[in-house]
Amino acid sequence: MRSLWSEIHKRTLLRSFWVALARAEMHAGIVTAEQVHDLESQRNNIDISRAAEIEAEINHDLMAEIKTYAEQCPIGGSIIHLGATSMDAIDNMDAIRIAESMDLVIKKTMNLLRIIADLIIKHKETPCMAFTHIQPAEPTTVGYRLAQYGQDILMDLEELIRVRENIKGKGLKGAVGTSASYTELLVGTGMSARDLETLVTDELHIKTFTAATQVYPRKQDWFVGNALAGLGGSLYKMAFDLRILQSPPMGEWAEPFGAKQVGSSAMPFKRNPIRSEKIDSLARFLANLPNTLWHNAAHTLLERTLDDSANRREVFPAAFLSLDEILRTATQIVSGIQFRSIAIERNLRTYGTFAATERLLMELGRRGADRQEMHEVIREHSLAAWDALQRGHEHQLAETLTRDERISAFIPQAEALALLDASAYVGDAPERAAEVAQLIRNALDRSDT
Repeated sequence: MRSLWSEIHKRTLLRSFWVALARAEMHAGIVTAEQVHDLESQRNNIDISRAAEIEAEINHDLMAEIKTYAEQCPIGGSIIHLGATSMDAIDNMDAIRIAESMDLVIKKTMNLLRIIADLIIKHKETPCMAFTHIQPAEPTTVGYRLAQYGQDILMDLEELIRVRENIKGKGLKGAVGTSASYTELLVGTGMSARDLETLVTDELHIKTFTAATQVYPRKQDWFVGNALAGLGGSLYKMAFDLRILQSPPMGEWAEPFGAKQVGSSAMPFKRNPIRSEKIDSLARFLANLPNTLWHNAAHTLLERTLDDSANRREVFPAAFLSLDEILRTATQIVSGIQFRSIAIERNLRTYGTFAATERLLMELGRRGADRQEMHEVIREHSLAAWDALQRGHEHQLAETLTRDERISAFIPQAEALALLDASAYVGDAPERAAEVAQLIRNALDRSDT
């Protein structure tokens, strides 16, 4: 990703545009094959130092690159950028670079999803406590919780692919989008401005907007930013949940922690969740970038203002590099994540019985007990058991409930104990988890083909 957003790659893409433009103009009979060959021979001879010297004098970065390129091309230098305006070069270059960057993001997202799908299947039947309001609720399964993350990321992948497939460049439309300069240049050649545009964009392998001003519609940038931030939001949630789940009072999941990794400079015992925290830090930053792109789109006054230019140079590299690091770190985490069975079983044993009382209540009703009376009986025992937990003791909820004669009159103790085993109280979570994993795999298979 750093390579894609480097100055070298940027200038190489700009030169690829100028070569494609010159070649198209050669077909129109405006420039010669020798001039095109000269430009091609120096396409990769990037000299940032020389361009910086010229820019310091003329205060125009694109013209500085054109002049640098022209100095290297004694035969073809005079026809570089012929008929074009700056944004013809820059916006087509940006469209290519954004598309390349999205391809990389999509590839890394697909890799992450493959790992998550495998984990979903592996743990689809592993019972654990679920939490609502960060309070113990009812049991779920580890795989079903993972399926929530996988399902979100799959939606993000589909949006990334949709946006990527619709990336377009400006094409060749000149200073205000009318292609007037190209139309004038091509008088008597038998070639139209649209013909020229097609030759150039076909060589660059980009689609173009039908209409544009001096720039391509900045709405496209906003779509890109939203798609990137959307994936960042899904990974933020996954990382935030992991930070909660690996805190010692829960201790159920843990991100990888190296044998020589230092958790704190002051407290040698610490195992701080630095990978998850890094994801959340970068995703929080990423989430704010689409707002700038919204303003760029909304404030493109009339046919062009320049007040988007400076921030776009910062927003896009920052957005793609942030998300690239988020994806790299998330892949590290899910590749080495630890599911601590002792803690998972402890929490299920501690809190699961409370949730399983719902099963007991329903069975009592089926066997003819007064629902309201049984609700009160279970409530009394549950409050006493919860009070024991708050005082640091293990509760005896299952034992006290099943020994209560008001309950045992309807359900024998052994059957009641089985009903209070929360590990089986997960509904159809395993089946739904498996379905999500299959949806992910199907989507990845389609994308591969």
